[in-house]
Amino acid sequence: MFLTQTVPRQREIIEVLLRNGWDYMRRLLTGGKADEPQLPPPAVLKNILVDLGPVYIKLGQLMSTRPDLLSGAYIEELSTLQDEVPPVPWADVEVVIRKQLKRPLEETFATINAIAVAAGSIAQTHKATLVDGREVALKVQRPGIDITVPQDIALIQGIADLVARTEFGQNYEIKAIAEEFTKALEDELDFTREASFTDQLRRNLSQSRWFDPTQLVVAEIFWDLTTPKLLVMEWLNGGPLLDADLESDNNGKDPAEKRKEITTLLFRAFFQQLYIDGFFHADPHPGNLFYLKDGRVALLDCGMVGRLDPRTQGILIEMLLAIVDLDAQRCAQLTLQLAESTQPVIMVKLENDYDRMLRKYYNLSVSQINFSQIIYELLQVARNNKIRLPSNMGLYAKTLANLEGVARGFNPELNFLDEIQPLLTDVFRQQLLGDNPVRSLLRTALDVKSLSLQSPRLLEFLLERITSETLQWNISLRGLDSLRRTTDDAANRLSFSILVGSLIMGAAIISSNARTSQLLLLSNVLFATASLLGLWLIISILRSGRLR
Repeated sequence: MFLTQTVPRQREIIEVLLRNGWDYMRRLLTGGKADEPQLPPPAVLKNILVDLGPVYIKLGQLMSTRPDLLSGAYIEELSTLQDEVPPVPWADVEVVIRKQLKRPLEETFATINAIAVAAGSIAQTHKATLVDGREVALKVQRPGIDITVPQDIALIQGIADLVARTEFGQNYEIKAIAEEFTKALEDELDFTREASFTDQLRRNLSQSRWFDPTQLVVAEIFWDLTTPKLLVMEWLNGGPLLDADLESDNNGKDPAEKRKEITTLLFRAFFQQLYIDGFFHADPHPGNLFYLKDGRVALLDCGMVGRLDPRTQGILIEMLLAIVDLDAQRCAQLTLQLAESTQPVIMVKLENDYDRMLRKYYNLSVSQINFSQIIYELLQVARNNKIRLPSNMGLYAKTLANLEGVARGFNPELNFLDEIQPLLTDVFRQQLLGDNPVRSLLRTALDVKSLSLQSPRLLEFLLERITSETLQWNISLRGLDSLRRTTDDAANRLSFSILVGSLIMGAAIISSNARTSQLLLLSNVLFATASLLGLWLIISILRSGRLR
């Protein structure tokens, strides 16, 4: 087990866990009884992650994308985690850059600003100018981080192994979740993945029927200079969207009108990513949405992305409509369609939980409803009913929450439904008719023709089978094997009980009327046999754990 090792990093992590007063982990690490896992309060958990360092801050940020696992208080607290850390000295960063370049540094860059413009837990960014005069951003991996991350990953997996032994760990498949988190951390170390995500996002957003693609910018990647530890991309001259001064830089437009245009642009761009492309920027927090000097909007930091398949996209669109209608029954049905878990679900309880959750929104107008908050609550109701949803649902909910939060901060007059209603109408029209309505109509006509030709034959075949009594139904019911085994065990134990009772009664009758030594011996043999069988029956019941 990982606790048997004595490297300084492990002792440091254990000391942080104990120092912050996490009683459950203290009992777990010291070998005590800890059958019921209890997370520390949200603020304490955040402090633990901050004390553990940059890698665990990144882990906390990933955990904030899982409202299907954590309650709203934890999601809110972990969402405030920032991985801004002191930058690494330029001398150490320069060594990394020189090792990653194919040519000498002086032949590649005309200038490099030694002062980092941003520093995170995995990398820091510097502004530079290529020898041809183009300005670029250099995202450089922190020296030594590729050694620290594997050590911390091993510890995370070790703790997951401990928690997985409890009922809580088995219900929530803690080991699988730990594997998912650790894989995400490992992917963060390969900047070529982020570069490919950025390229794909830029291609997807270069065309749209809903917004002007020239008003949305995704940085260009310089692949000839990009490596797993160095990402070179186009420099975008601007600042965070919420800090934009539209009053003095509005290109002649009214600031309120410009704010509405930008809000509409963002909603339409992300709507296309979520419900059309199925590939979306999953971290649109205020620092990743830039307002450029020329009035355009840029999406930064494409390291965290999400994917949705066409079936899931259709279900989520219906879920939005069910939320607008406050339809608890439809929300429950759609949740089960999304679910990965096959555990039995009490449908009436699920519907009642959704109804209680949605009831508080009955007297609110659509403009007052926070849709991302409702989606968070829907996921938590599913979690309370032990329904396992795909992990990308957390990214989906977090993306909507960040987008709606930034949009409301930038444009307080935002009406979520007004922004998405025309897009929903267009999506449903495309799903019904497709891009080519004539072709879709012809395909439907052929399907109807085929069905009309086959239906009489199939009906005739079915009636013939029924009248000739040769119709057979193949019905498969889950759980019958376990029920049969349980019934057999109960019948066997009842038979043994009757046999033991009969032997005891027979031995008692013979013993009371024994006139010879042979009858007395027979009585003793029957008593001994009954005792052995009774003892064996009691032991088997106790070993099965079903005495109560």
